[in-house]
Amino acid sequence: IYRPGTAGCGGPYYSSTSRFGRATGMLGLYDFIDDSGLRNLWITAAMLAGVAIVLAVADRVARNERTIDQLTWKHAISLGFWQALALIPGVSRSGATISGGLFMGYRREVAARYAFLLAVPAVMASGLYKLKDIGDDSTAAWGPTLLATGIAFVIGYGVIAWLLRYVANHTFTIFVV
Repeated sequence: IYRPGTAGCGGPYYSSTSRFGRATGMLGLYDFIDDSGLRNLWITAAMLAGVAIVLAVADRVARNERTIDQLTWKHAISLGFWQALALIPGVSRSGATISGGLFMGYRREVAARYAFLLAVPAVMASGLYKLKDIGDDSTAAWGPTLLATGIAFVIGYGVIAWLLRYVANHTFTIFVV
């Protein structure tokens, strides 16, 4: 996953990744979604199917021309809003962001890489927010939580590395079906 000079890895686009990954948090729509009735099984199921269809269409019409070097501020902001769609229950954060990247003409592996890099600020913020809950009851403790986090990081890194290699030469169809 790490390549010197690429987005989010100390390269020239690191600032756009970290700044616009916060777009989801800045929207502040959590209370609206909780109060609006969007958190129900039917909406979740419909959104799962809907995002699968959007990803299939995006994959089919994608030009697959743009590289990460062609990322603009406008596209970074737009991808942040695509990610924010995941506030709706059932919308895959990575699926929505990858679809947005494909619609903007980015290569599959670039759209996927940026989607995962864009997740870092949102995932870190939600994890830090939940740290206050560790140790509040008898089932959660720091030791097991840190161990589970470490294991999840290693497995997640491996799976993402595999996925990026896979989508470089294959479509997203297997993930849509």
